[in-house]
Amino acid sequence: MALYDIPVHTLQGDDSSLGTFAGKTLLVVNVASKCGLTPQYEGLERLQKTYADRGFSVVGFPCNQFLGQEPGTAEEIQEFCSTTYGVSFPLMEKIDVNGDERHPIYAELTATPDAEGNAGDITWNFEKFLVSRSGEIVGRFRPQVEPEDSAIVGAIEASLDA
Repeated sequence: MALYDIPVHTLQGDDSSLGTFAGKTLLVVNVASKCGLTPQYEGLERLQKTYADRGFSVVGFPCNQFLGQEPGTAEEIQEFCSTTYGVSFPLMEKIDVNGDERHPIYAELTATPDAEGNAGDITWNFEKFLVSRSGEIVGRFRPQVEPEDSAIVGAIEASLDA
């Protein structure tokens, strides 16, 4: 199944898919509110503000699979992201990214290897996947890679200019 065709829900519970972003470059990220990496929301929001007018969007998928670091309800997650980090990019429903209940979006994403050639399970919160305007997964960046790292910024710019 193509990445754009997989059904998802917005954080508010509305039916959606990544197909609503067709024609945009996306950075898909599993996010959490109570993680040591949570401050990465700041860099993700700066990327959103920097590149949105060029056809780019961050898309966040809250996940509670890593030490219960995203325990909140949809309303609590939205409130935290808005008030603490001024998040303007779309947040989708809270999902599982690994295991038997892995969301089909992440079944597709995790088949993509990172720069070292490693595919498979998400290792922690804030793992990032770059999706081209045509829906092709063109990059995978592990959680410790900051959103504004030159590797991510370069890949975003190359995708936007393609």
